[in-house]
Amino acid sequence: MNPARVRRDRLHRLTDLPNVGPATAADLKLIGIHKPDQLVGQNPRVLFENLCRASGVRQDPCVLDVFISIARFMDGEAPRAWWDYTAERKRMPGVQP
Repeated sequence: MNPARVRRDRLHRLTDLPNVGPATAADLKLIGIHKPDQLVGQNPRVLFENLCRASGVRQDPCVLDVFISIARFMDGEAPRAWWDYTAERKRMPGVQP
């Protein structure tokens, strides 16, 4: 969902989260995340690595940006576009640019 349209009082489905559409929701379900509140306290990099293992392919690094955005949102930050986290991801050791 577009971050500008997200409402904390309406977080029932994964697609209610900022930056999450059907494909990302399916990826999250693949790693055992079925509800938004399951993302509270999650490490986005661990989520990303779990997805890479579960899917059998190295995911596009922008998926990590999305995971950072939703984990931070569920930990209380304001909703932001996933690309706001690209520079942060690029500074992470061992993560492809």
